[in-house]
Amino acid sequence: MKIENTQQCFVQLWLRLERTRRLLASQYKRYCIRNILKEWYGTRATDDFIWEVCNRTVVDDQQVYGYDALPPPKLYPRKHREFLRALVSVTLDIGMRQVSLKALDRAYSIAFPNSTPINVNKKKTLK
Repeated sequence: MKIENTQQCFVQLWLRLERTRRLLASQYKRYCIRNILKEWYGTRATDDFIWEVCNRTVVDDQQVYGYDALPPPKLYPRKHREFLRALVSVTLDIGMRQVSLKALDRAYSIAFPNSTPINVNKKKTLK
């Protein structure tokens, strides 16, 4: 699969994450960044590539490591959002801020229409 910084590509990545989660569970393997990248890229997923993706994946000011188990993407999307953002950044050799978060968030809503959108505004303004 060709990685692009587009909503269509992000929808495919979100769906692929869910399929990979099920595949790894059926093989009794840990659902983590290392195993996801090994499944997607095979021998091209070198330790340096995995380290680079993990190094850019930061959630709540904490780095996510290659063997850290991830929750299901449908229920807990934040870590996956940062993982996909880092993957696109490393693959396309662009900065993290250049990855389109709007497209990534919209793609999540398309891939998982019955889930709560990622960027729900929790602050309500008083009128």
